[in-house]
Amino acid sequence: MQPPLADGAPEPHRVPLPALIKAYGHLHRQLLEGRRARILPHLNPLHVDEDLPLPEQLMTEKEFRGNQEAVSKVPFQVLTGHQHIVSSCHFCVDDTKLLSGSYDCTVKLWDAADGSIIRDFEPRTKAPVVECSVTADSRRIIAAAYDKTLRTWDLETGKLLWKISHENFIVSCQFSPDGKYVVSGLDVDCGICITDAESATTVSHVKGHHKSSITACCFDSDSQKVASVSLDRSVKIWDVTSRTTLLTIAKAHTNAISNCCFTFSGHFLCTSSWDKTLKIWNVHTGEFRNRGACVTLMKGHEGSVSSCHFARDTSFLVSGGFDRTVAIWDVGEGYRKLSLKGHNDWVMDVAVSNNKKWILSASKDTTMRLWNIEAIDRIPLVIENKKALGLKVEQCEECDRPFSIYESDIFSETVTKCVFCRMDAKDVSAEATSSLEEKD
Repeated sequence: MQPPLADGAPEPHRVPLPALIKAYGHLHRQLLEGRRARILPHLNPLHVDEDLPLPEQLMTEKEFRGNQEAVSKVPFQVLTGHQHIVSSCHFCVDDTKLLSGSYDCTVKLWDAADGSIIRDFEPRTKAPVVECSVTADSRRIIAAAYDKTLRTWDLETGKLLWKISHENFIVSCQFSPDGKYVVSGLDVDCGICITDAESATTVSHVKGHHKSSITACCFDSDSQKVASVSLDRSVKIWDVTSRTTLLTIAKAHTNAISNCCFTFSGHFLCTSSWDKTLKIWNVHTGEFRNRGACVTLMKGHEGSVSSCHFARDTSFLVSGGFDRTVAIWDVGEGYRKLSLKGHNDWVMDVAVSNNKKWILSASKDTTMRLWNIEAIDRIPLVIENKKALGLKVEQCEECDRPFSIYESDIFSETVTKCVFCRMDAKDVSAEATSSLEEKD
């Protein structure tokens, strides 16, 4: 029995039963979410094999810079300014400017020299920016956002030129090299849409192009073909003029395909996948029908590969992964030359400057990194890797780009062309033989 209250003493506070039930429910939900956060990574196909350190266990920027210098001697600059995931990045204006899109609903233009932000393109999108792209002449940019819109701005003035909306979520967008078209990858209808870059009118809309959601799409160097990849693990190439599918590579990977990019000749296509590999396909002759991918790049990432980008002369390939690293590949010999480490979360996108001196990477950690790879072949770690593999560097007599070849190869003295020129020569020879047989 409670003692009687003194005169004027306040009534003890009694918590209503509904409030107690609500508080218990909130606590229970927090416990469940904590348990789910521990379990889900092991079910997630994007999760890497080994446990990654928690944020408090990561090295500081100063410590990491020292470690990076000691191991690979690759100078880099960290670009900060976004408040959320940086989803897309590009070089532009003769490599003097950088372009980025982010989940913070902004598209930014940066000065590559000092890393300062030149402009935020207005008006901002109303949802996260999934991808942005820039014309080859750096006059216009485009951005796709989760508000189902495409927006195009003038890069120099920042003026919004046009805005269109789709009925579906847009997951990818790219300008054609000639600047005349924009290709968009659509989520729900698994299709691609070609838009006139000047008038913003629809040129073609191909619904049901894939069996599942499209993850990326891009034009070839002639602006006549569009490659698209999908969660359905397939690769398709579509002709803009004839409006037909030229080829399909079914089951190109063993897991979802995340990205794709053409070489500047347009003869080869690289695809990156959640199966931790990259593959290069000869789409010029359809050789893949009998032999599969002409190059498969493995053991470069410990987790899913998110992005890929060829150097302009195809002398190397760069990829980004959910293991937080950027890989630089020797395409001809199919090995990883160097792994760039430093991001604290997934690498979402990568780009290579036209002069091949710089790599740009965008990350879920809200930053971009600008890596100076001008002296990469003089880095001790790269030299040691080449020696371990028994490789030497030669100059291609046809395209002048450097390529690697095994010193132990009995034909090493007679190989004077890089792998791409050799394949192109073989294609020409095969076509000539075929035409002679037809005449006979």
